[in-house]
Amino acid sequence: MSTAHVVLDELLEPIGACLTPDVAERLAKLRAPESVQARMEELARKSDEGTLSNTEREEYEVFVSAGNFIAILQSKARRLLKDSAG
Repeated sequence: MSTAHVVLDELLEPIGACLTPDVAERLAKLRAPESVQARMEELARKSDEGTLSNTEREEYEVFVSAGNFIAILQSKARRLLKDSAG
């Protein structure tokens, strides 16, 4: 895990501690709308090709940051669900 992910994980720990099983289940199932997924895929392709404009690069960085944020929250939600099931 990168340093940024470790820091973000630590910052989100209090939020994870507030999750109820119902909220954790909804969070674990959260998915971006198809239009957002399509845009992210387009920007990822352009990034791989080295053809992103500055504006697109900023947009892509927001998607990546938001994705990391959501992934960490979902990890905390899944852990809570696993712990509460056992």
